[in-house]
Amino acid sequence: MNFLHYIDYTLIGVLAFMLAAAVVMLFLNRLWVSREKKADATSKNQIKRLALILQTGKLKLWVYKFDKRRYCNFLETGEYSDEINPIDFAQFYDRDDFERLRSIIFDIREGKKDSATIRMKGTPAAEDGQRQYEVMLSILEHDKNGHPKTLLGIKRDITDKLKREQEVNQLLVRYHTVFNSALADMIYYDKDGRLSDINDKACSSFSINDRRRLLLSELRMEDNPLFTTIDFTNTGTTRITAILSIDDLERDGYTITSSVHKGKYYYEAFINPVKNQEGELEGVYVSGRNVTEMVESVHRQQEGLKQLRKVHQNIQNYIRNINYALRVSDVRLVNYYPDKYMFEISNNVNQTQIRLSQVRCIRLASPRFRKDVSILLNHMDHKNNQVIAKNIEIGLHDEQGRPIWLLFNMIPVLDANGQVERYFGMCRNMTEMVETERRLAIETKKAQETETLKQTFLTNMSYEIRTPLNTVVGFAELFEAEHDPEDEPIFVEEIKKNSNQLLELVNDILFLSRLEAKMIESYPTETDFAVFFNSCCQLGLSNVNPKVKTIIENDYDHLMVTIDLENLGKIIQRACVVASVLTQQGTIRCKYEYWHGELIITIEDTGVGIEAERLPNIFNAYDRNAKLEEFGTGLDIPIIRALAHMLGGDIEAQSEKGKGTTARITIPCEATMVEKKKKEEEQ
Repeated sequence: MNFLHYIDYTLIGVLAFMLAAAVVMLFLNRLWVSREKKADATSKNQIKRLALILQTGKLKLWVYKFDKRRYCNFLETGEYSDEINPIDFAQFYDRDDFERLRSIIFDIREGKKDSATIRMKGTPAAEDGQRQYEVMLSILEHDKNGHPKTLLGIKRDITDKLKREQEVNQLLVRYHTVFNSALADMIYYDKDGRLSDINDKACSSFSINDRRRLLLSELRMEDNPLFTTIDFTNTGTTRITAILSIDDLERDGYTITSSVHKGKYYYEAFINPVKNQEGELEGVYVSGRNVTEMVESVHRQQEGLKQLRKVHQNIQNYIRNINYALRVSDVRLVNYYPDKYMFEISNNVNQTQIRLSQVRCIRLASPRFRKDVSILLNHMDHKNNQVIAKNIEIGLHDEQGRPIWLLFNMIPVLDANGQVERYFGMCRNMTEMVETERRLAIETKKAQETETLKQTFLTNMSYEIRTPLNTVVGFAELFEAEHDPEDEPIFVEEIKKNSNQLLELVNDILFLSRLEAKMIESYPTETDFAVFFNSCCQLGLSNVNPKVKTIIENDYDHLMVTIDLENLGKIIQRACVVASVLTQQGTIRCKYEYWHGELIITIEDTGVGIEAERLPNIFNAYDRNAKLEEFGTGLDIPIIRALAHMLGGDIEAQSEKGKGTTARITIPCEATMVEKKKKEEEQ
């Protein structure tokens, strides 16, 4: 009788405890759902609150770079640590767990997975033992081919959580058998393992229509597919979770009706052996419940959360791609709010870079565009539903000193009432394109001018080549006609004279072409320019008119310089030839001076001079004046200038019609010895 009272009180206590546990489980479920929603809201601001999460959530971040095969830890300061090789990184974890981590990383790299979550054990420590971690892996960055480039690892210390879960599970195992039978399945087996009692909730769960028949069948514990592998005689309280199909439950004594859940069947049970004071088994209480609907609900929630995370990740990737495109293309996002009279510019989708008032916008524009900017702002203030596209020059300059041009393309954004709320668009730096178009226009104009000059040059050269050539042909034909033999020497002399003139002209054309094609090379050598200058001037003035007085001034005994003598000699000789042609009477003076690393050669004459309007064009081979054709072949002055530029120098000329011309040639060089003449010797 006492034993029966003990059984009754025990059942009442079990039922009360099961009811309390069900309430606790419902509360935990709602709490878990609430936390999931809160976590989703928090993830939207994860970038701003990352440091706080790392500190308070015991989270640690690290990244794995596929190209370098190195790890980097994310420090609390917001920076990454130095790169860590896999061997050093493996020291923090259990060896087998680290191998599983590497296997998952390889799967992600090969595209088999997008993300993964694993549990890992840390290296045992002397103070607090071995820690447990949960590591979530996801792709942080792709390369330009779409392959994973950087992997993000989020490590969470779950040691304390597991301990708490273990304690809760132990508490639930200890007291779960006292749950109310109205909320849980209750089954009792005697010490021999035969079914002694079963409540209505369990009968409903297993679709048992005849409870009495089932009890009379003396169904044994090992006949239940949930308990076939468990030895309860030698174990304590046990918690089991089983996934069964309906076919596994269709045994003798079980009648499976159409109302039973089809497909997979999830069942959770707690087995509590009851022993007397001597430790002998008295019986076994089984409390369980059908958790199929709960598991499927959790699965749906997890699938929804997974999809939500995937969408969130896609959005983040999309934002990162937009920010990268804005950064590499030098494009800015712009917004104008007519109600606030505020203009915003940004190179990032998530934040505003610059805010400008209307006055500031107008002042930033260059003076000639300020009126256009004011008109555009007024247009937007009136909320006109039109697209805006305008290229504007602002009053700032880039690193190369060029004025900056910005192209604005904006469209109106309407609110729910169809009214213009703001103007959104892009601002692109068009400085390079505008500058390219400007240079292209200049170069096009130059090319057209050069083409015109070349045509003129070819026309002149054609005339000058034909003139001596016709003379040669004409005198050669006179030999075939009737002529006085005494005239033949005259014919031969004219043929020789015009042939030499023709040959000299062709040679100058070819030499100038080689200069323009940069086919002439410079070979500097060390020489005494004081000796070289006199001989070079004398050679260039060899054909001067006898009425002209030539003066060669040399203020140096020795001037040792490193210079290209061959090409410099051509410059001096041709300059002297031009002076000889311009001067039929008067004086030609040649002199030079070395000053601060430059050799300055001056050739002055008192000849006919050059008109002021023609003086700027005498160095252009394609712009020859008929009055200048007598300067040798007409190419002497352009050749002089081209040779001077090749040697790093320049030539400038000053002239006045009827009074003479002064040419000054400057050539950079290095002098190793400078010895001037004494004043007594000069006198």
